[in-house]
Amino acid sequence: MRHLLIVMLIASAFVKVVAKPADEPKFNTHDLSIVWEPIQNNYQKPDQSLNAITITNNGKSTFPASGWKIYFNSARLIVPATVTGNAKIDFVNGDLFSLTPTNTFTEIKPGKSVRIEFIDEEPVVNITDGPEGFYVVWNNQPGKGYNTGTFTLKPFKPNYVGLITPATIYEQNKNIQDIPEQQLTKVFPTPVSYKETGGVFNLNKNIAIIAGPNDKFKTEINLLKEYLELLIDEKFDAGRKSGPLRIINILFEGDLRPEEYRLTVNADDITILASTSTGAFYGIQSLKTLIPPSALINPKKGIDIPCVQVRDQPRFAYRAFMIDVGRNFQPKSEIFKVLDVMALYKLNVFHMHLTDDEGWRLEIPSLPELTTVGAKRGHTLDAKHNLPPSHGSGGEIENKTGTGYYTKADFIEILKYADKLHIMVQPEMEAPGHARSAVKSMNARYNRLMAEGKKEEAEKYLLYDPKDSSKYSTAQYWTDNVMDVSLPSTYNFVETVISDIVSMYKEAGVPLKTINWGGDEVPAHVWEKSPAYFALKASHPEIQSTADLWYYFYGRVNQLMKAKGIYLSGWEEMCLRKTQIDGNAFYVPNPDFMPEHLQAEVWNNTLGGGNEDLAYKLANGGYKVVLTCVTNLYFDMAHYKSFDEPGYYWGAFADIDKPFSFIPYDYFKNSKVDKNGLPINPNIFIGKQRLTDYGKTNILGLQSAVWGENIKSTERLEYMMLPRLLGFAERAWSKDPDWATEKNAAKSDSLYQQAWVGFLNVLGKRELPRLSYYNGGYNYRVPKPGVILEDGKYLANEQFPGLTIRYTTNGKDPDAKSAVYNNGVTIKGSAIKFRAFDTKGRGGNVSEPDIQ
Repeated sequence: MRHLLIVMLIASAFVKVVAKPADEPKFNTHDLSIVWEPIQNNYQKPDQSLNAITITNNGKSTFPASGWKIYFNSARLIVPATVTGNAKIDFVNGDLFSLTPTNTFTEIKPGKSVRIEFIDEEPVVNITDGPEGFYVVWNNQPGKGYNTGTFTLKPFKPNYVGLITPATIYEQNKNIQDIPEQQLTKVFPTPVSYKETGGVFNLNKNIAIIAGPNDKFKTEINLLKEYLELLIDEKFDAGRKSGPLRIINILFEGDLRPEEYRLTVNADDITILASTSTGAFYGIQSLKTLIPPSALINPKKGIDIPCVQVRDQPRFAYRAFMIDVGRNFQPKSEIFKVLDVMALYKLNVFHMHLTDDEGWRLEIPSLPELTTVGAKRGHTLDAKHNLPPSHGSGGEIENKTGTGYYTKADFIEILKYADKLHIMVQPEMEAPGHARSAVKSMNARYNRLMAEGKKEEAEKYLLYDPKDSSKYSTAQYWTDNVMDVSLPSTYNFVETVISDIVSMYKEAGVPLKTINWGGDEVPAHVWEKSPAYFALKASHPEIQSTADLWYYFYGRVNQLMKAKGIYLSGWEEMCLRKTQIDGNAFYVPNPDFMPEHLQAEVWNNTLGGGNEDLAYKLANGGYKVVLTCVTNLYFDMAHYKSFDEPGYYWGAFADIDKPFSFIPYDYFKNSKVDKNGLPINPNIFIGKQRLTDYGKTNILGLQSAVWGENIKSTERLEYMMLPRLLGFAERAWSKDPDWATEKNAAKSDSLYQQAWVGFLNVLGKRELPRLSYYNGGYNYRVPKPGVILEDGKYLANEQFPGLTIRYTTNGKDPDAKSAVYNNGVTIKGSAIKFRAFDTKGRGGNVSEPDIQ
């Protein structure tokens, strides 16, 4: 995303050569490159956009005018008739579309191109809004897809309200003062009490680490020893006594709370006090952030650590990060890397969204089709052997994001690794909606066993009624992704999945407290024509409509969970009862489930959507609530409204200020912009429930999230997650800030600005440099510089003091060797560009101001 011409997908340079069937055209589809070009918003109708794709033949043979279809993914609907008339675009299912040439489509000779213009039913805002994952299917070989080659997009400068320009960014950054590093708090997240006492502790090989009685903190000591020895590139050797011996004490202090710790650094010793291994672990993480980030660049014989006194404990006991690997898979190595950065900043719940319509990512030994079918994506129109391509995964089965799963051994390894870092792994298995991967996998199992003549066994785990003719469409345009909760076999499936997961935790030696069973976005009209529903309704008088199936389903799932000694978690819809006010749909907390102590993870507070107070309603009503608010805590949302910023924006734009400024107990207070980034109408909060003192006792904590639709690499995951995760960690761990509780608006704003500037300096000068090298380095987002032209001089600034701004005047993007920006650039008539770089020389997006 760092160039005006942005490479979205590079096909493999090494194409496996296979013998082609005699009737297959001898054309290598990797020779086709495709360019997406947004042309115009508000085309013909408001909110529609005119787009084009240009297909270029880079090979040596001609691409035929017919005998094929091109399939691709798009998150928005497309008008079937193309503007150019040379192709027809048809919706298939979900985000899959097909492009069929008409009789006016011309063959593409080597070096030539064909342009197809089409109308999208939504405007183009950023690079995420385009088509992706193009592949060819030959008419005489309809069961196989062949990926095309390089996909790029042309830059687009849409004229829409709220566009963030370099000048806008400059205005946002102009009050960010540079604070000398010695004045900054050097433990992060900000502790309850922090005091520098003068002097330093010199970390070198002459160190002895001493534990409390009975090796209570042995695991934590080993982790600390391993980390510190890595920094000095030597083993601790207190016995040699080649210099003064210094002591690191990790001692038991029974008066402290479970996650509380004390950290004292003197010139001759370091002491961490805790009552539990968790508290000791958090004291160690604070010691790690106290170490200067420069110490991570290369090993040093001695490292000076400032002398401090720290008292600390978390504000919330539940501090979670959710990752969606169902839509796009992430390798086990990246999961470990995510756990490491969570642990460094004292987050303690890892919510793994393991299943969705587009993929099932956890091996369930009792139901192997869930991964032999549900964990693979490649071209198919019937999903009998694998799922179809989604989110640009392409037509070929072998792909890194659409295909993949964690074996039982992998998952046990993840559980053990997380447990060592004092992180609880919460698995999520989506149901009854967002369940297409499960539904199709169990269909495959049914087909296999029916072919073997085992009808009873085939039907045991079936998740849909073959005679159900209900018609529905989800928010993601799927038409066949919901489990039929009227079927007894659905509960056989749920019980078996629970049992296998319980067994994995038991084998790992890690406690399992809960499983999240989804509950969100089940569409209207589902189950309405299901014979299984009518049969259930006839024998259960409490079921009067399909709406009542909701309570029936979660009531049964809850009993299955309780039988295993674990409690039920889910998204907020799980805990709601549907009713009406004046004929309009309305949700209230379901009184039937309140005594069951279900955990509701609430995402829906979309500003202007009508459910801004939903989390507070549930907490006030007695439900245990985890705030996962889309407005502030969804890190798959684009940072701001700019074409070069990836991410969805249906719920909000969310730069790092959103998690940092979040007020958990009163998020209405400082909600200043709507989901489009425009000034909010305060009237939307009239009549909304505020959080009561009783409701506050039901807020378990906070959860940030990265949904996976646009996360197609480990680098993109880290870009979207970091450094926003640090703003979240500050709110989840640190005490309630003064600016959040101050009644005087002007004083609150002043206190906030002071805290905000301090936070940005801590990140820019300490935590981002640390993350450049910690654990091999993270691909965190380096923000685009702000730029204005003032009195004939270009002025630039950065969000994070400590980053280096470089510029060019020759039209090329700045690199790590370009001129360093200092106090303005005076130049006329040149294509000046600015770019910020981290301490490793890694650059962010380019700021290109209008030439004047």
